[in-house]
Amino acid sequence: MAHTIAVAGKGGVGKTTLTGLLIEYLCQKKQGPVLAVDADANSNLNEVLGVEVDATLGEIREEIAQAEISSTNPIPLGMSKQDYAEMKFSSALVEEDDYDLLVMGHTQGKGCYCFVNGLLTAQISKYAQNYKYVVVDNEAGMEHISRGILPKVDTIILVSDCSRRGVQAVGRIAKLIPECGLKPNTVGLIVNRAPGGVLNDGTKEEIEKQGLTLLGVVPQDEQVFEFDCDGVPTVKLPEDSPVRKALYDIIGKLDLS
Repeated sequence: MAHTIAVAGKGGVGKTTLTGLLIEYLCQKKQGPVLAVDADANSNLNEVLGVEVDATLGEIREEIAQAEISSTNPIPLGMSKQDYAEMKFSSALVEEDDYDLLVMGHTQGKGCYCFVNGLLTAQISKYAQNYKYVVVDNEAGMEHISRGILPKVDTIILVSDCSRRGVQAVGRIAKLIPECGLKPNTVGLIVNRAPGGVLNDGTKEEIEKQGLTLLGVVPQDEQVFEFDCDGVPTVKLPEDSPVRKALYDIIGKLDLS
């Protein structure tokens, strides 16, 4: 079974940037193969990685959920809804040299998605057999994890900026982990975008108050912002990038076996 790494935190703290660099680290160290899962409704992990995505699982899920009430049923005559779903889900897998990417996306319609959510869970479980690592970029909070879409989670990396409110937010997420029935081997905090890579005493105090384990600090770097503005994939940051170097140092100290 693959080692599953989930990255979580409130919105706007750089989760996706760090997730992309984490995937890049695993690929560079030849620790793959890696299945990357973008579980954020505002999907942009593919942009950080620099790959194109033609269809998201959410779009496929919506299509299947609406199939039976649509005037033009997209499911071919004689094909079951389950077989059609598996065919479409398989086609949504973006295959790269060192990793593959699944983008969950979101749906616009209303109603019960129990059937297709069950298929999605089964699909990820099936894929996980073929990878050493599954790396999941979550939406703000723990919603996708709490739905039980992931078969298990071994490592949870919480990401915050260096504000007290950011640390408080991940503190609340950390408290949800046992409530979701999860028993990860490692739960830790990365503070991102810290000026000069240094935490002030107030932030340190809040981390201790929330009972969080600090894995490390990633500095603020304008080059990440410039890459984003120019549409350059973040994984193309130079080897001497302070963000890349700090994150790689943190990941290297984790037990991801």
